[in-house]
Amino acid sequence: MNEATIFINEATSSEPIQQIEKFLHELYGVERVLIDTEDGEVKVEFDETKVSKERIIITLRQHNFSIQNQELLN
Repeated sequence: MNEATIFINEATSSEPIQQIEKFLHELYGVERVLIDTEDGEVKVEFDETKVSKERIIITLRQHNFSIQNQELLN
């Protein structure tokens, strides 16, 4: 099991949080999504043999979410 911490600008209000949870839980291999509404911190637990951190980031971007920590792709 792997974990990624992603900061998403929109993850501070109810509707975007529900959308983020829905989109991430639809990804095969994502086990758990925790969101801190104060600062937009999203912790994703996932099986790295089924889904990559890059795929998670790409999915969020495809749904027009703004990722703050770009270094995740490095």
